Amino acid sequence: MMKKTIFFLLGLSFFLSIQEKVSAQNDTPLWAKETPEQKTKRMQWWTHDRFGMFIHWGIYALPARHEWVKNRERISDEAYQTYFDHFNPDLYNPEEWAAKAKAAGVKYVVITTKHHDGFCLWDSKYTDFKVTNTPYKKDLIRPFVEAFRNAGIQIGFYYSLIDWHHPDFPYDRMHPNAPQTKEERVKANEKRNLKKYQQYMKDQLTELLTQYGQIDELFLDFSYPGEEGKGHEDWDAEGLLKVIRKLQPQILVDNRLDLDDTTWGWDFVTPEQFMPQEWPTVNGVRVPWETCQTFSGSWGYYRDEYTWKSPHQLVVMLIETVSKGGNLLLNVGPTARGVFDDRADERLSAIGRWMKFHSRSIYGCTQAPDDFKVPQNCFLTYNPETKRLYIHVLEWPFKSLNLPGYKGRIKYAQLLNDDSEIQFRTQAVKGSHTTESTGEDDVILSLPVERPDVEVPVIELILN
Repeated sequence: MMKKTIFFLLGLSFFLSIQEKVSAQNDTPLWAKETPEQKTKRMQWWTHDRFGMFIHWGIYALPARHEWVKNRERISDEAYQTYFDHFNPDLYNPEEWAAKAKAAGVKYVVITTKHHDGFCLWDSKYTDFKVTNTPYKKDLIRPFVEAFRNAGIQIGFYYSLIDWHHPDFPYDRMHPNAPQTKEERVKANEKRNLKKYQQYMKDQLTELLTQYGQIDELFLDFSYPGEEGKGHEDWDAEGLLKVIRKLQPQILVDNRLDLDDTTWGWDFVTPEQFMPQEWPTVNGVRVPWETCQTFSGSWGYYRDEYTWKSPHQLVVMLIETVSKGGNLLLNVGPTARGVFDDRADERLSAIGRWMKFHSRSIYGCTQAPDDFKVPQNCFLTYNPETKRLYIHVLEWPFKSLNLPGYKGRIKYAQLLNDDSEIQFRTQAVKGSHTTESTGEDDVILSLPVERPDVEVPVIELILN
């Protein structure tokens, strides 16, 4: 009996210890606690603004063959050093960048302070691999922040969790300079101290979050857990996030710390280079989301990349994103001299021309209520504050557009580009030469035959 009691108590103790660990994983740390209402308020500017600019810039602009060039071509540290030695963006003018972003309708910006190659765009005291040691010799981030902030654009920083240059970042399956075999990598990693690298990240993020005023978004990139990968334990993700929240409690943080199974370890999800079929959910609940997209197939400047999206594709991408309750973070990769590619300028200008007349259908908007059916060849966005519904017409129909189930819901209708009235009716035209038919609750918009001369025409419905 005594042995059974001892074994029972040992088993109970073990079970309770496991339960404590599970509970600890599921519970929100005190420093991360906030109500859903507080989180909604903290994210309010972001869910209103909808349109951001990503900027990938670093010494990989010199080879001009994608920002992962070091990994793709397995370039050694010694060979990669030549780009560091020749980096001198003499035409860098952040005021010009900010003006182009503002003209395009961009409301917030996220710049790569450090990408996977480990090169830093600011004067970090924790590394020599930084812009102030290149021929340029000056901090790139401070004038950038000042220029965009002066233009009324919110500031975001991208910071790579990965660092192929740091001597204590352990070799793994993606490291460009890692030994070829797993056994060799394990042996080489014995000389690398992960704890030191974790502290390095905390120190650098402390610099970024204390030296440049309020930072509105932090894009940490990225986790790849599993065999010879890296996840939340490798980053000390909870410890890292605790530092971030302490320094900038209002900041918005992406979901790439491998804390997806918590409710507190991220603010928004980040589908990259694809468009979700519907508003993303976690455990059946719609969550804030931001899709990051490129003009072409590369984030960094790529001289010979020709798969560039057309202005029409990009405008439709922005519309579709907002129609599903999301944000678009659209990337520019400046050249090594510090200017935007002409192809990027062309597309930003085209987006700006459209946004000048149609931004009301983007800012402050979200997915339309489910009881509004989407007309053929259209996307809907909805502003819950003004109670206005926006119909983005991808293919201009002949004379009329049928709105199923909209009867009694529309006070006034107009084209958004010029505020010209769109007349509407609820009765189909009857006659021997017509075949028009509608449901009893349908509304028919009477459209001009000629399509408005804009990238995507928008009809604004002022609802009852």
